[in-house]
Amino acid sequence: MLGMLWNAGAFVIALGILIAVHEYGHYWVARRCGVYVERFSIGFGKALWKRTAKNGTEFTLAMIPLGGYVKMLDERVEPVPAERRHEAFNNKKLWQRSAIVAAGPIANFVFALFAYWAIFVIGVPTVKPIVGDVAPHSIAAEAGITPGMELTSVSGIKTADWESVTLGIVSRIGEDDLTLTAYSTDANRQQTFSLNLEHWSFDPESESPIQTIGITPYRPAILLELAMVAEEGAAAKAGLQVGDKLLSLAGTELQEWQQVVDIIQANPEQAVIMEIERQGQRLAIELIPDARAGHDGGVTGYAGIAPAGEAWPESYLIDLQYGPIAAVGKAAEKTWNMVALTFEMVKKLIVGDVALNNLSGPISIAKGAGTTAGYGLISFLGFLALISVNLGIVNLLPLPVLDGGHLLFNAIEGITRRPVSERVQEVGYRIGSALLVALMAVALFNDFTRL
Repeated sequence: MLGMLWNAGAFVIALGILIAVHEYGHYWVARRCGVYVERFSIGFGKALWKRTAKNGTEFTLAMIPLGGYVKMLDERVEPVPAERRHEAFNNKKLWQRSAIVAAGPIANFVFALFAYWAIFVIGVPTVKPIVGDVAPHSIAAEAGITPGMELTSVSGIKTADWESVTLGIVSRIGEDDLTLTAYSTDANRQQTFSLNLEHWSFDPESESPIQTIGITPYRPAILLELAMVAEEGAAAKAGLQVGDKLLSLAGTELQEWQQVVDIIQANPEQAVIMEIERQGQRLAIELIPDARAGHDGGVTGYAGIAPAGEAWPESYLIDLQYGPIAAVGKAAEKTWNMVALTFEMVKKLIVGDVALNNLSGPISIAKGAGTTAGYGLISFLGFLALISVNLGIVNLLPLPVLDGGHLLFNAIEGITRRPVSERVQEVGYRIGSALLVALMAVALFNDFTRL
């Protein structure tokens, strides 16, 4: 219950920030173009708070935090006194109306740039993308990738960390090949590899794109020693403690951590004997793993423990931190990569390279907001930047109910030298609304299937 409340709270805060940014873009440009703004609302429905500014604009926080709007003076909506017609949106020049409409999505991109700038100024501790292992006969193995190589670029995206590698690989969904550049310490030089993706398949819900091409990131060796025991979990109830060294489980002498995982998962709510060493003493403990739903719909065991590991080599650790000026360039590069990737994913969704079951709705976004907020400011800022880019791009889609639809009508007006008829616009709004509702229904259905 607390987890749901945390996710809901983080979701409302995240969505409120992004909606405020988007609508303020419309508001700011409208005011600069001389349009009178009657209301600036975050949310829909009954007002929870309102204040009227000196310029007459009513600022409102409403009950339903799933959107917002900027209400401008407009003769198409209601009669406007003759002396105020110059302040109406519909009486502005075409370029002014287009600038006001485009300002919302642009504000989202600017916010993403600012968020990434803040992240790079604060600093992001991470690890270099060094290959730990390559699966035999995999796509990476056939291309010639070997353990120990450091990946420097994937699909034209510079890869300072594994997140960038993931973005580069995901961008090639539906393509036949992938270009990967890596530095080989053995050869002391950089090499370029072409990976054949003709038979590549990837399920984003259950698989890592990196591992689906056969690459396992380097990780320090995992020890058979407990570094974490979850409170109220099965392990804590059995009496396990941080620092315990695991010797055997269910009669099997333990050699690696994966054995622990496999045995626990195979025995939900079934008692197993675990032998441990604690402060030089050998102890036998009865463990009854909790049961939880697995990805395949079955039930697996869960104990609530995590292992200790060897320290990372110093040469593998980096801190992506830059000065205020240098961070601008890095943030711009990161924002551009995210915009390009999102546009690419939208295109692949339209042509069918990406399945509709990959769409996410408000429930998934809420879970993402709660998870990243729990990790700290840097993770939450990264999440806000990602969603802000997506919000900006979605609003640029040429659906009449979105900013992109209004820009489409403006483009037609610019070509034909006359406004699109109200009848055509009305039909367009109905079609656009139906498509948007259908997409939201699919996204919500996907969210519920992931619960």
